[in-house]
Amino acid sequence: MTATAPARARAEIDLAALRANVRTLRAQAPTAALMAVVKSDAYGHGAVPCARAALAAGATWLGTATPQEALELRAAGLPGRIMCWLWTPGGPWREAVEAGLDLGISGLWALEEVTRAVRGSGHVARVQLKADTGLGRNGCQPADWPELVARALRAESEGHVRITGLWSHFARADEPGDPSIQAQLTRFHEMLAYAEGQGVRPEVRHIANSPATLTLPGSHFDLVRTGIALYGVSPSPEIGTPADLGLRPVMTLSASLALVKHVPAGHGVSYGHHYVTPGETTLGLVPVGYADGIPRHASGTGPVLVGGKWRTVAGRVAMDQFAVDLGGDEPPVGERVILFGPGDHGEPTAEDWAQAAGTIAYEIVTRIGTRVPRVHVNVNNEQDG
Repeated sequence: MTATAPARARAEIDLAALRANVRTLRAQAPTAALMAVVKSDAYGHGAVPCARAALAAGATWLGTATPQEALELRAAGLPGRIMCWLWTPGGPWREAVEAGLDLGISGLWALEEVTRAVRGSGHVARVQLKADTGLGRNGCQPADWPELVARALRAESEGHVRITGLWSHFARADEPGDPSIQAQLTRFHEMLAYAEGQGVRPEVRHIANSPATLTLPGSHFDLVRTGIALYGVSPSPEIGTPADLGLRPVMTLSASLALVKHVPAGHGVSYGHHYVTPGETTLGLVPVGYADGIPRHASGTGPVLVGGKWRTVAGRVAMDQFAVDLGGDEPPVGERVILFGPGDHGEPTAEDWAQAAGTIAYEIVTRIGTRVPRVHVNVNNEQDG
């Protein structure tokens, strides 16, 4: 491929949009610090460039799921507070402590492992105790909370750990008004009060994710953890569109038409012939498929913009490609096909693909595979205008 040849596919990542989203979210929670969650390669957007952009726009924490993700950020030179929370036995506790990470602790086994890892090393582990207030995933159940708090305080008194945070996570904050939201907040207040009554003095208390940051000021506490909203994707249609929320989608996914051809009426298209041309037409071949993260569940429904017109996936999405019925139009081979973007030019959005595939927009952006290069644009703050 020459330097001027169109790429098979690319995901353009607009870092100016990400910085603007950080500023919008900070304004929604003006009394709290903001954690930029960059797990899963920043929801598919590229962890290191997105982390740098978020910090430049005023985020003061970074968050990842796994310790390996957090250690990669440190290795790339990212400064400041970085928290990770998805641990399994035998994890890289010592490396994480030496890298100055904040470690989410959900149970006694994890507290015991990190304490063993630092004993005699001269290092003090920064730990944040997670309360299960109703999500039912990670986190310590209320019945076990007193023991976890007591053991953590003992480890703190022995100089092995510093309890830097108390935190939890909502189950249904993307459903405004659901009674579980207030129930979880009440439980969080109770578990905070117990821990602080026993002598825990956390630097930060936090429970708010993206939807709670946008809709629930009473949940902001000292820190909000913003994930999907950073990338300009609405947490749910019930909360509003990105434009309603003052957010701008960061990723634009496009590909180059690989083939345009005439076919007769009654021509089957792709595996299983689930689409048969209703009349003489032209077909365009889009060279991305489920190996690139295009959901097979969007076969027959996924929208794209070609030549200024919406088209729909014709037949099955295959591993590396899918077809669209161009209705007799003949765009040139190499024409840009936009799968999703901000919607400024009439192109579909990630939410449109989520609706087509019966999933959520989080999955649409996060699943875009490594065969699709990320091209980061507007890297410098000066380009924000």
